[in-house]
Amino acid sequence: MTTIPGINELSACVILAEIGCDMGRFPTAGHLISWAGLCPKNDGSAGKWRSTRMRKSLPSRRRGERRGSRPPSSKCAWAAACKKASYLQAQFHRLRARRGAKKGIGAVAASILTAAYHMLKNGTLYQDLGPDHFDKRAQAKQVHRLIDRLRNLGVAVQITPVEAAA
Repeated sequence: MTTIPGINELSACVILAEIGCDMGRFPTAGHLISWAGLCPKNDGSAGKWRSTRMRKSLPSRRRGERRGSRPPSSKCAWAAACKKASYLQAQFHRLRARRGAKKGIGAVAASILTAAYHMLKNGTLYQDLGPDHFDKRAQAKQVHRLIDRLRNLGVAVQITPVEAAA
């Protein structure tokens, strides 16, 4: 687990102590994320939606000495967001721009737990997708978004692919 950006040996031990090594009790990674309190509540009734804030602590810590503390993966997420040229940093910056730093950290923490789940369940190693994963994934969509943004600023845009210009 120390191959995941933001997780050192102590953090890996704490995360393993909290979630355990047996992933059989969690059918999917989403169940683990929900158990850790990293997904927002879906609390609504009669057309009214209440708070969608995340829980403050893990179930095992609710009666413990450190009330209200975040899961260890949230603390590791801050370190992962500072790791240069990584997928987790790109994910944090992408979400921070739209939803804020706290939501971005929550998403990075959920990604860390998802990676840990698959590493423990399948015995695989962590493979970083890279900082340009989001750009590669939807390149055409990003080109159209940037063209529309330039047109809204009053700039005439003509697209010429790099292969045709050479």
